[in-house]
Amino acid sequence: MSEPDPKTRLDDLEARIAAAKSAKEQRPHQEEHYSQAQVAWRMVTELVAGLGIGFGIGYGLDSLFGTLPWLMVLFTFLGLAAGVNVMMRTAKEVQAANPAPAAGEDKRDDEDGD
Repeated sequence: MSEPDPKTRLDDLEARIAAAKSAKEQRPHQEEHYSQAQVAWRMVTELVAGLGIGFGIGYGLDSLFGTLPWLMVLFTFLGLAAGVNVMMRTAKEVQAANPAPAAGEDKRDDEDGD
């Protein structure tokens, strides 16, 4: 028994790949359920990372120069400021991706009947 033509096999493979890709695209996207929690954890991580990096730089410089705790305190506050700055940037990204409904479209106004 001879094997099928390589072109036929290649066409069959391409058809199966296309079918698998289309089946994958049709599945519902489950990530939306956790998106707010993911954003919150991202913001917490950014803040803690800023604090930790600032503390580490300050402590290292204090150890090097023998000025403990002055540079550690200074760089911890700078790390806090950097972490808050990155958090605000993340909040702006999320806000741009998910715009709020217009102020005139409040459903509570319709329910009162006044």
